[in-house]
Amino acid sequence: MYVCVPQYVSIKVPAIPRFGSSRRDFKVPAISMTASEVSNHIPPAPIFLPQGPWKQIPGGVTAAEGFKAAGLYGGLRAKGDKPDLALVTCDVDATSAGAFTTNVVAAAPVLYCKTVLNTSKTARAVLINAGQANAATGDAGYQDVRESVSSLAKLLQMKPEEVLIESTGVIGQRIKKEALLKSLPKLVNSLSASTEGADAAAVAITTTDLVSKSVAIQSQVGGTDIRIGGMAKGSGMIHPNMATMLGVITTDAMVSSDVWRKMVQVAVNRSFNQITVDGDTSTNDTVIALASGLSRSTKISSYNSNEAVQLQAGLDVVMQGLAKSIAWDGEGATCLIEVTVTGADSEPEAAKIARSVASSSLVKAAVYGRDPNWGRIAAAAGYAGISFDQTKLRVLLGDILLMDGGEPQLFDRGAASDYLKKAGEIHGTVAINVSVGDGPGRGQAWGCDLSYDYVKINAEYTT
Repeated sequence: MYVCVPQYVSIKVPAIPRFGSSRRDFKVPAISMTASEVSNHIPPAPIFLPQGPWKQIPGGVTAAEGFKAAGLYGGLRAKGDKPDLALVTCDVDATSAGAFTTNVVAAAPVLYCKTVLNTSKTARAVLINAGQANAATGDAGYQDVRESVSSLAKLLQMKPEEVLIESTGVIGQRIKKEALLKSLPKLVNSLSASTEGADAAAVAITTTDLVSKSVAIQSQVGGTDIRIGGMAKGSGMIHPNMATMLGVITTDAMVSSDVWRKMVQVAVNRSFNQITVDGDTSTNDTVIALASGLSRSTKISSYNSNEAVQLQAGLDVVMQGLAKSIAWDGEGATCLIEVTVTGADSEPEAAKIARSVASSSLVKAAVYGRDPNWGRIAAAAGYAGISFDQTKLRVLLGDILLMDGGEPQLFDRGAASDYLKKAGEIHGTVAINVSVGDGPGRGQAWGCDLSYDYVKINAEYTT
């Protein structure tokens, strides 16, 4: 079983204004922009990848063989302040998989993609719009999806069922269909296998995000080099199962449909289902994963094969890198919180405890207040719904031992508070390590601190 070891590669990003300014202060004229201009609209997120048998490479969703991407301003955003249309295509029929929100009020694009994936094992394109969620829009919203897909399929000379769609924005608002349809020819003509094309697409899907999220790695499957790339968006309304997040994952590995779909769900459970910002599960959460097979690697037909283990490890890494960037960019956040739980009876139990701690509003508020209140961590672990012997509970903040054997420990509160302050000053990572016993189960979850700015941002979201 693959377990990610948190040894990070740090990437510097430009300074980002977080306090005293709205997340929607970024403006560009509503005019035609090149891919380079689109990709430079907001800076890229830092990507935190563990060390392993892979290397990070440029390219995002276009790094894998056979994929192209584009992003541009199509007139869907009310204020015209950012690019709002993205497209990812594959040159061949790609093995497809998807993971979606568990919210009963699922958006029209979610319902559409579920239907398509239930009847087809392959896809060739993913269209994404920002500005309108097209959720809670009834039959009219669903027909908007069908018409958008049909129009794009004609331009791409594909079957409609080969096109999937994702949407993000304000719930209750239908897609600005006329603007979208008018922009599709230019979007298709902008498709590129370049890094600029991938970056433009990653920017175009953002909403309140302050950074774009894109990553790619090169690894090996059965001795053959393969590539896995991805992009995602998300900043608020983030909670397990899943979050206000959209994602597209691409690879040129060759894998059967049933194995690929299992791999994607496992990777989602280890990544996007392990992040939380505010406890709200969105109506639109979608991750679409496509495998072109163009690397000509050995076809993976068994989930228990060595090749499957290698591909699963790479897929986990890419999704976790994107997931951590979403948590890092949480609305109003000043730091990433990484919770690692060990000693549980199984990985799912450890993961559930980690989610409980990362989701705790009291823990998040304490981190923002630079208060090493270990009692809140212990309490959140305790109400996770997983039984463990509290006399074996151990809690560390970074390298500082706060609790051991279920009892408080003497520690330097000033040093612990300084650890939190320093993380907040550089928008760094706060590591919380919890041990609940002697079992083999290990799991991680990621969140962020809860600041005053979160309330400011969401109090005026539609105004």
